[in-house]
Order: sequence, then structure tokens, then C-alpha cells
Amino acid sequence: MTDTTLQLGHAVAIPASPEEAVLDRVPNPHPQARYVARFTCPEFTSLCPVTGQPDFAHLVIDYVPADWLVESKSLKLYLTSFRNHGAFHEGCTLDVGLKLVELLAPHWLRIGGYWYPRGGMPIDVFWQTGAPLDGVWLPDQGVPSYRGRG
Repeated sequence: MTDTTLQLGHAVAIPASPEEAVLDRVPNPHPQARYVARFTCPEFTSLCPVTGQPDFAHLVIDYVPADWLVESKSLKLYLTSFRNHGAFHEGCTLDVGLKLVELLAPHWLRIGGYWYPRGGMPIDVFWQTGAPLDGVWLPDQGVPSYRGRG
């Protein structure tokens, strides 16, 4: 965790694992305002820890920042670092959410992990730090439920 952008504007290799990835944060220019920032990662990839087969998800991260914002290049590199990381859907989704809470100490955060089917069954994982804040516009995450060919 850093308070400056060590990666922005520099060539940076993709981290080999989430543990090696560095998330940068920058000061929120409007810490007094309550607003939602959203990051969408429609091509998140990790590995099944049992079979080693790739798993794919559509992640949606919404947060109400306090003093800090996550720097987007570092977030992209962090999320990409999961592509060779073996973990279950629940673990990956919660690891991302918990890491961001640790880094940013936001007023509120939620993450939706919409995982593509494996073995014929999609597994969706949702987590948030608490009840949504009053007076904050919180749009739907916009990812439809899995319907298969139906």
C-alpha cells in the first residue's frame, strides 16, 4: 500500500500474484462529498484451486470514498495478478473487497462477483461493508442473472 502513484506513468510488469501486487491510493479531492465511484472488470480471471482450470468473472466494485481513492492503473494490475492465482470464487471476490477496504478505509464498499458457470452452475458472490449510506445514489450493478440458453 502506498500513498503515492508509484506505478502511474511507468512501465510496470504484471505482478505474479495478488500478494506481490501493489495498490496505490491518491487523496480524494472531494472528501466532504458523499458519492459512489464504480470500477467494472468484465474479464476477471483466476484459477480453480483444485483443477487448475481458468475461472472467469464480471466484477463490479462500488465504494463511497473517504480520504482516499484507489489509483486505477494499480487496481488493474492487482486484478490481473489473479489470473495465475488459485482460489475459489468466494475467496477471490472477498480478497478484492477486503484489500480495498484495508487500503482506502471508505465510508462504504460493495463488490459483486458474477462468475461464469463452471460445471453448469454460476456462482455469484456479493459482499458489502454495511448498509448503504442514506442520501447516496446507488445504481443497480447492471449485471443480469445468468439465464443460459433459456
